Amino acid sequence: MAEIAHGGPAATPMRPPAIEIGVAGWVRKNLFNGVWNSLLTIVAGYVLLTTVPGLLDWAIFRAVWSADTSAPCKVEGAGACWAFIADKHRLIFFGTYPYVEQWRPLLATGILLVLIVGSCDRRFWNRSLMIYWAVGLVLVAVLMWGGVFGLTYVSNLDWGGLPLTLIMAVVGCVFAFPIGLVLALGRRSHMPIIRWLSVSYIELIRGVPLITVLITASVIFPLFLPAGVSIDKLLRAQVGLILFEAAYIAEIVRGGLQAVPRGQHEAADSLGLSFFQKQRKIVLPQALRMVIPPLVGNFIGLFKSTTLVIVIGLFDLLNSAKAALTDLNWRGFSIELYIFTAAIYFIFCYSMSKYSQALERDLNKGTRR
Repeated sequence: MAEIAHGGPAATPMRPPAIEIGVAGWVRKNLFNGVWNSLLTIVAGYVLLTTVPGLLDWAIFRAVWSADTSAPCKVEGAGACWAFIADKHRLIFFGTYPYVEQWRPLLATGILLVLIVGSCDRRFWNRSLMIYWAVGLVLVAVLMWGGVFGLTYVSNLDWGGLPLTLIMAVVGCVFAFPIGLVLALGRRSHMPIIRWLSVSYIELIRGVPLITVLITASVIFPLFLPAGVSIDKLLRAQVGLILFEAAYIAEIVRGGLQAVPRGQHEAADSLGLSFFQKQRKIVLPQALRMVIPPLVGNFIGLFKSTTLVIVIGLFDLLNSAKAALTDLNWRGFSIELYIFTAAIYFIFCYSMSKYSQALERDLNKGTRR
């Protein structure tokens, strides 16, 4: 058995060349696999070698990490003034929320993050998750507003920073997604009235920028209310975000619905499934799996678009950070402020994008060839 049919010895398995495997293989395949890639790698390496050392020197080695005033940061040769961030971190993260009560938005932010992270685990994808979200959102509202259980009442005009950004983005996604699903199904309905109502709504909302929707909700809408009747500014802005986001989600989901093969619909009909059973068990799972990347991209866009609420007087994370620059003692350190704020946005957005990639790979295991 050790010899092949013609009588010679069996061939010994050979390892691939060392240049094709390991770190050397990865470098050759990804960085030097052609003339243009090699040239771009050399240029990029040169740029990194000439900029990164100086950046590290400014941001870390010569940086001022703690100080009561800006004087140490203005000494010749001083680097980044992270002492500014340390001094103003409460204003950046919590806005003008009362100082002694800032444990409440901190706890509310933690609850939202736990709900988000827990929802990323497919083991929790059941009806109980909806109960957890309902209870969690109620707890967040109680903590932020107060007025019950001995908590001091805090108007939402004093909310700001990261909690406000998370609340508007999370609540916007939670309520806009089912509305978008209904609109997507309505746009593909065979009933003309439902179809045209859905089309009119989607095209009207998608035809105007978000800032117009926010201004309409905050300035124009109250003009049509009866005398003495008012609706909370934050609620109006949140509803505007939800309605705007729902229109874009509807178009994304509609693309997924159109990509589902017609045979799937016919198979569901042959089984005698009702419309809602067919959509819930056959069509929507396939459609949503195919549109995970654009859906997550849309959610990331909503998270960043919360900065537009400044036009109606609400201070999200970015605008609370900009408010820190009004302190005359710390004027001139906007670079550090924007780097710090950008890092927070990057962490959230990058985490969402990586999770969407992992989820897409996991859900597409059965369709790989």
